[in-house]
Formats: sequence, C-alpha cells, structure tokens
Amino acid sequence: MVFRSLHQWLQGSQAIRLNPLDQRVIVAFLAQVSGVGLSYGSQIVLARWLGVVEFGIYEYVVALVVLLGILAGLGLPTAVLRFIAQYQVTRQWGELQGIIRGSWGFTALMGLGLTMTLGTVIKLVHPIHGIYYPAVLVGIWLIPLLALAQLQTEMARAIQQIGLAYIPVRIVAPLLMLGGALLWLNSNLPLKSEIVLGLSGVSLVIVLGGQWVLIQWQYRDRFPTSTPVYQPLTWLRVSLPLLLQGVFMVILNQTDILMIGAWMTPEAVGIYSVAAKTAIWANFVLQAINTVIAPLFTTLYTQRDQSGLRSLVRKAAHWIFWPSLVLIAGLAIFSGPILQLFGQDFIAAQPSMLTLLVGQLFNVGCGSVGYLMVMTGHQNESAMIFGWSALANVILNGILIPHWGILGAAIATALTMSLWNVWLHVLVVRHLQVYPSIVYGFQRQ
Repeated sequence: MVFRSLHQWLQGSQAIRLNPLDQRVIVAFLAQVSGVGLSYGSQIVLARWLGVVEFGIYEYVVALVVLLGILAGLGLPTAVLRFIAQYQVTRQWGELQGIIRGSWGFTALMGLGLTMTLGTVIKLVHPIHGIYYPAVLVGIWLIPLLALAQLQTEMARAIQQIGLAYIPVRIVAPLLMLGGALLWLNSNLPLKSEIVLGLSGVSLVIVLGGQWVLIQWQYRDRFPTSTPVYQPLTWLRVSLPLLLQGVFMVILNQTDILMIGAWMTPEAVGIYSVAAKTAIWANFVLQAINTVIAPLFTTLYTQRDQSGLRSLVRKAAHWIFWPSLVLIAGLAIFSGPILQLFGQDFIAAQPSMLTLLVGQLFNVGCGSVGYLMVMTGHQNESAMIFGWSALANVILNGILIPHWGILGAAIATALTMSLWNVWLHVLVVRHLQVYPSIVYGFQRQ
C-alpha cells in the first residue's frame, strides 16, 4: 500500500517530468528487502561460524573501516546525488560527465592513500589492542572499496537505476563472501575474522568492477556525449560539509561499537552489534522511501514547486511511519526468538535492542529530515547538527558505558538519535516551510 500510494502520487504530479516510476519503486522495495534481509542473514551465519569472540573482532573492524571509508569518500557520494539531479534539470552535460569521472578518481586515490598511510602507521606504532591487530591489517584494504561502493550507489540512484544501485553491493557481494567462507570451512580450515574481511574485499572488487561498467553504459545511453567539465572547487564546497556530516553520522552509528571494543571485550562488541543490527530493521521503510524520493527533493526545490514539495513530504510522513511502527512493534514482541537465531550467548542483547528501538521510533517519526536539508542546499547547517550530536554521543557513551555496559551504549545512541532528528526537523520547517513529521502529517491533511 505504501509503495502503491507513492506511485500514484508520482504519476499525478505535474511538477516532476519524469517517466512513470512504478517499476523503480518496486525495485527499490525489493532491493531494500533483499539487501537488508541478506545482510541480517549473513550476520546470523557469521555469528554461528565465527563464534562470539571472532564475530566481535569482525564487527569492531567493520565499524572502524566504515568510518574511514566515509573519510575516503570526501563527502562526494551525497554531493554526486545532488549535482547529477541538478545538472539534469539545467542540462549541463559537460559538468555531469565531469563529476562522474572526477569524483571516481578523487575517491579511488583518497581511499588508496589513506589505506597505505594507515597500514604504515599501524605497523610502526601498533596503537590498537593486540587481539584486533591481524583483522585491522586486512580490514583497512576495504576502505577504498567501501568509499567507491557508496559513490557508485549514488551515481546509479541519481538516474533512478535503483536495482543497479543496490543489488550488486547489497546482494551479490554478500553472497560471494558467504560462498567463499563456506568453501573455506569445507576445506577444513579455521574461519577467522581476517579471513572473512579478506573475502569481503575480493567480493567487492568483483562486484564494483561490473557495476562501474554498467553505470557507464547507462550514462552513455541517457545523456549526450560531452567534453567533461571539471569543477572540483564547486564540488568540494558542497562535499566537504557533507563529508563532515557523513563522518558525524557514522560516529553516531559506530561510536558505541568502537567504544565498547576499546573498554570492554570482543564478546561485548559481538553481543551489542547484534542488538544494533536487529534494531536497524526499524528504519528499513525510511531508507526504502528515501531511496526513491531524495532526488525528487532537489527536482522540486530547483523548480520552485513549493506545493509539490509540501505534498510529497506530507505523504511521505505517512508512508514512512505506519509500516515502521508495525516493524518496531514486531521486533520488540519477538526480540527474544530473533536474538536466539544468533546463538544462546546473544540473548543478553535484548535490553539494548529494546532501548535502540525507542530511538528508532523518533527517527521514523521525524521523517526524511536529513535528505531534505542536504538536497536543498542546507548541508552546512545539517553538518553542524550532526557534529554536535556526535560530540554528545561520544560524551554520553563515555559516561554510560563504564556504569551500564552495552545498555549504557544503547541509551546514549537512542538519546542522540532523538536529539538530531528533532533539531533537523526544526530547521527543515524554518528553511523550507514543510513539515516532515508524522505529527504534522496528521494536522495538515
């Protein structure tokens, strides 16, 4: 029903002169369901294959390289999503070709440079816990791959190729990794965290190469061939605030795991990670809807269609909230059996999971506030909010983890999630005169 309503709105809108998006909406939904489901299923399989200690090491390193991958991206993935949508409206084909090639080159060079620098520093200084050392040395090679994966995903999203955006990285790559891990186990070799990280890297190399070729074909078919026009200063003026926002957002999402790993045991990391990965299901619908409507925010804003933007935002509040509420209720009611899928040791994650679900309720209730700020040129203020929220998250984790362990981390994360959502909502209303919250969705029908 949610996606049928979205399709009906898109077809009825006269402001957005795009082809009918019904198939794209369905693909977005299926890609999100398959991707999130496969990711969660792979977590269950890896937790059982690795055991709680090695799984905790694996999750700690993944949290670390995800943060570093955002740094390597220079904020370009979100900037690309915005600029490509803008260049299509203004028919700046040279600039469009330029940002595709230039952003890919910047990202690849930055990622490789960061990886080699970190590898040298880690070997010389050895600043991390010994138990994580082998996995970190392997995991840092995922940094450029994760950065390119995010960039290529946004390039495909910008032209509404949702399947191309999400299926390679979220579905094909995990399947390749799990297949490789299964072959490793069948060879009677011990499966450790660094082996899984290495298999993830090989899978991403294969998948990203194929995805890049397909993206190039799509752009050649859709747009006139033009000499690339490079505007790095223009792109970086937008992308660097987005880089800060991306870093702050990852800090908000990963600080709890990193600080638990620094102060507690790998077992605690593994248990808490399962709570966080399960609770994240609550914002699945929010992500799926944003996948389709985020570029439309730029289109409507560029066309100065305030009524169209207001209508889309109001309807999206309902599309996002009600299915999410059902998901949150289901996750809370069946939290025990769900956690048992990972193994008996992971039942201890239940209080943390329920706490995180409360934070997710605020997240889905406030609507698409983050994308509304970024896609309409208010990325600087958005980055500031995420910065202060990230600082609050670190402070709260530092206070609560020593006293309450992983439950303290969950409380800190839920509180800061509520903080930045409410703060962004206030600014969206002030700058755009639209009301993305479900509360205003009731009042303004």
